[in-house]
Amino acid sequence: MYSTHVSSSFISIHFPPSISKNHKHTKIHRSKLHTSTPKMSLNQNPNTTSTANLINTVTKLLWGQSLPPQLLISTVRSSWSATWQLMMSQLAPSDPSGSYTRPASQFRLYESNSPPNNLHLYVGLPCPWAHRTLMVRALKGLETSIPVSIASPGIDGSWEFRVWPDPAKEKIVPGLDIANGCKTLREVYNLRRGGYSGRSTVPMLWDVEKKEVLCNESYDIIEFFNSGLNGIAGNPELNLSPPALKEEIRKWNDIIYPNINNGVYRCGFAQSQEAYNKAAEVLFRTLEMLEDHLGGSRYLCGDVLTLADVCLFTTLIRFDLVYNVLFKCTKRKLIEFTNLHGYLRDIYQIPKVAETCNMGQIMEGYYKILFPLNPGGINPIMPSGCEDEVLSKPHNRDSLSLDSKVVQHSVS
Repeated sequence: MYSTHVSSSFISIHFPPSISKNHKHTKIHRSKLHTSTPKMSLNQNPNTTSTANLINTVTKLLWGQSLPPQLLISTVRSSWSATWQLMMSQLAPSDPSGSYTRPASQFRLYESNSPPNNLHLYVGLPCPWAHRTLMVRALKGLETSIPVSIASPGIDGSWEFRVWPDPAKEKIVPGLDIANGCKTLREVYNLRRGGYSGRSTVPMLWDVEKKEVLCNESYDIIEFFNSGLNGIAGNPELNLSPPALKEEIRKWNDIIYPNINNGVYRCGFAQSQEAYNKAAEVLFRTLEMLEDHLGGSRYLCGDVLTLADVCLFTTLIRFDLVYNVLFKCTKRKLIEFTNLHGYLRDIYQIPKVAETCNMGQIMEGYYKILFPLNPGGINPIMPSGCEDEVLSKPHNRDSLSLDSKVVQHSVS
């Protein structure tokens, strides 16, 4: 292989024997490397750009416009594959087959003795699990009673607090930590007695007075918001988990969570072809079953919006936006499912729901941050089917609520 040595004025290149003997050792003056000063974006690192230009120049000198030798390609491929496996093992723990295994939440909310005015919610807008809590908080009218701090993913994937530009004038955007003034979510977790060394995840419900994590399991939080805070809720009469439907909601959750909510991640974070094939097959089989069911039922449990619908919605709203491309859920787009997409629009158009959906932040949080899945960090153009104009089109699903002859599919 060739080698290089860089001095202040010259670059010395040592060629391998396979290249002409007359070029075994060549010195190039630095002034010959650049014919013009490249334009850089505001976000571009000058040192990185200079290094890239140097590499490009040396590469063209060695191989011209042709591709590098096969050995170099295979070496880079092997190195990247090993590095990718290492990064994925940290980002997405897997079982021996390469299937993604989601870590369990460490803080569960079985009951709360904290006064409601001590509660503070931490979320991140890209996260579908955090989105659940924002939806139920809005639907129950808890916006003024339960303050929220919105984190954004940092370059290393951890959650941080910073002022975010908002040219689109969204209703909800990332910002500062208004409860503790921390720079990162990990700092907030570490404020609890005894500190914390685990995963700092969203959503997280915090006791401001005790400085303690009450819960970081999304379903516990939405159940608590639905039924545990009616005394301070602006919409206490809304019940997203009525007693008569609890068993049916549970059955739907047992289908939706592993096959769809976690199913898209099992596709995107699969570390073997076998694991991906299995996850994709289960995901689309379940979507097709839901498409059939929703052809005769307005919501999962009939005419009543429930917590099961909330959990399904926050995955569906991200499907064509992110999962179809980045997570390789490519068999069909959600917009190609007539009933599922109508169901998505129906829920999106419920007052306050659209305000919890910041599409730009969702795309930013996935495409810019999940480096192992998108090393270039290029954020694609938003699919037209995910724009507010399309999601606000008439869904006509209210007609299903008027047809008492509709036969709903069993969820057993």
